[in-house]
Amino acid sequence: MRLADFDYPLPPELIAQQPTAERARSRLLVVQGATLADHRFDELPALLAAGDLLVMNDTRVLHARLYGRKESGGRVEVLIERIVDERSALAQLRASKSPRPGTRLWLEDAFAVEVGERQGEFWSLYFPDDALTLVERHGRLPLPPYIDRDAVKYDETRYQTVYARHYGSVAAPTAGLHFDEALLGRLRAAGIELAFVTLHVGAGTFQPVRVDDIRAHRMHSERWALPQQTVDAIAATRARGGRVIAVGTTTLRTLESSALLHDGELRAGSGETDLFITPGFRFRVADLLITNFHLPKSTLLMLTAAFAGLTFIQAAYAHAVAQRYRFFSYGDATLLYRHDL
Repeated sequence: MRLADFDYPLPPELIAQQPTAERARSRLLVVQGATLADHRFDELPALLAAGDLLVMNDTRVLHARLYGRKESGGRVEVLIERIVDERSALAQLRASKSPRPGTRLWLEDAFAVEVGERQGEFWSLYFPDDALTLVERHGRLPLPPYIDRDAVKYDETRYQTVYARHYGSVAAPTAGLHFDEALLGRLRAAGIELAFVTLHVGAGTFQPVRVDDIRAHRMHSERWALPQQTVDAIAATRARGGRVIAVGTTTLRTLESSALLHDGELRAGSGETDLFITPGFRFRVADLLITNFHLPKSTLLMLTAAFAGLTFIQAAYAHAVAQRYRFFSYGDATLLYRHDL
């Protein structure tokens, strides 16, 4: 397939710059083949059934953006890609001139890091003390590039899911931002169960596809973990005839990455995935997908087209634009039925 197959016109004013006043009051477009239905996200319990299982990504967004200066005095912007160990991290560096290995960067007027070797588009950084502690104490929340403002106080909570636990992402798993504690309680009361995976979202989530033949695109690798408790919950859901609903593309990629490793069987474990899901992919785990609206020509849009069907996604996005849905991280959501079921 060609990159142009995943383009669509989007008025810039539909790109959400702020979250909704309440998490669960966002809109929800249900896409079941050619059938489209407009709902509100807090209607989700009525759209699912007792015995269904929601699988969510419990990663937590790091304060991954830091500003500082080089020894020469030049300004530098650091975006942490991942904490590697107690004293080191991988990061993207933005400066007028790339620093040399051994250079020290003074960050946020608080501490210095040493630049190590370049690894592709990332650099190793070595910290004087615990890297996670320093990043969380002095860094800034890294809002996506299409949100045209700096992070403010309310972003500290609204750009995290209410169930975020494990630090490691540079971007939120945004499908989960629509859930609040009240909605989670109503889902449980309706007999809908919850389970969790962890996938730490990397900066590659915003990497554009630069090739016309999408098969030539290569994804960044991201860390995932699938607990035994979640494997057991999915097996129990299947046994009772319930459905598995992946909350977010990161959750979907975690489940499908594990299944690919074991010939379709889910097993608890952890690893790295660079799985690129495009139309024609054979899904093995999820029956439905909750996800936000994605950028034109993006790998995430390609994933949703693979899941719900390209023609149906094209129609859904045209409907969403016409009905003035809000797009991207702080925007509205979709509930997608798998097209091959």
